[in-house]
Amino acid sequence: MALELRNVTYRVGADLHIGETNLVLADGTFNILLGPTLAGKTTLMQLMAGLIEPTTGDLIFRGKSVRGVPVQKRNVAMVYQQFINYPNFTVFENIASPLRVAGMPADQIRERVMSTAALLRLTPMLERRPGELSGGQQQRTAIARALVKDSDLILLDEPLANLDYKLREELRDELPRFFEGGKRIVVYATTEPTEALLFGGNTATLHEGRITQFGPTEETYRQPSDLVTAEVFSDPPINTAPVAKRGGDILIGSAIRLPAGKNAAALRDGDYTLGIRPHHISPVARDGGAPVEGRVIVAELSGSESVVHFDLDGRTWVSQSHGIHPFEVGSMARLYVDMDQSFFFDRGGRFVAGGGYG
Repeated sequence: MALELRNVTYRVGADLHIGETNLVLADGTFNILLGPTLAGKTTLMQLMAGLIEPTTGDLIFRGKSVRGVPVQKRNVAMVYQQFINYPNFTVFENIASPLRVAGMPADQIRERVMSTAALLRLTPMLERRPGELSGGQQQRTAIARALVKDSDLILLDEPLANLDYKLREELRDELPRFFEGGKRIVVYATTEPTEALLFGGNTATLHEGRITQFGPTEETYRQPSDLVTAEVFSDPPINTAPVAKRGGDILIGSAIRLPAGKNAAALRDGDYTLGIRPHHISPVARDGGAPVEGRVIVAELSGSESVVHFDLDGRTWVSQSHGIHPFEVGSMARLYVDMDQSFFFDRGGRFVAGGGYG
């Protein structure tokens, strides 16, 4: 059984916010909506929750249409980017609040709150109020309130976006464990490809209100169905260039010649769009790396990573690599492109060959 969106669209006046969407989310799965701001993630979640009604199409939950069923009558929980807690309630009462509204007996409320608090490491904070908690503890309280209901559908709308780096990393590690087991469907919205890869599960990539691909997260990342999906699932953005394949060579413009690599070995000669993720371009020569030279536009050192923006035949490409590799802005840099990690798309943007393995 599952949550199914059948031919769902959503319009506000003449503006199309969600294009025709068909999506099936199975029971017991962790599902990610990945896309930039304004791609439609929050709107899609609101449709799933029943906070707004689709303009066309239907939502089927475990075999029954829920179109027109008010959100109050659905067993749904939602956690927002801005964590929302009742400031005058203790942590215990915040977590217990949906159970009290549902009229659950007091002994069952206590049992469920205590077990949920233990899972989220909130037991020592149960008598505190939200103002006495750290940001991470407040967000865990909001998540606990969603979990305690034992909801059929849990929607997490960028819940870690406003936390500092350390707290985000901590909760990223913990979240999948919170949702292990059971039949609940979890949907998590994010703008960050790295976050999607850390969580695993299934990922739907969104662009301008349309789902471009849905499937196991690693498969969607390694084998994007089109150039738009590859662009959504790459941060920094994937490097692209129009190229021509001629025998065993890939030509960029008139002056740059790269080996086709194993991903393009079976491609017929012709015109394509090449895609290379930034971490497959390195300042360090490795087996299979093809050298290119470009003028450095921007050089950034971030912790243990080096990010270099450089001009390649009139296009700005980006290299992202581990370690400290200083480059001087304006100088010519030699970098190495791993063509065995390349993607090739036809000029309409459809995937034709390739697949990243790292």
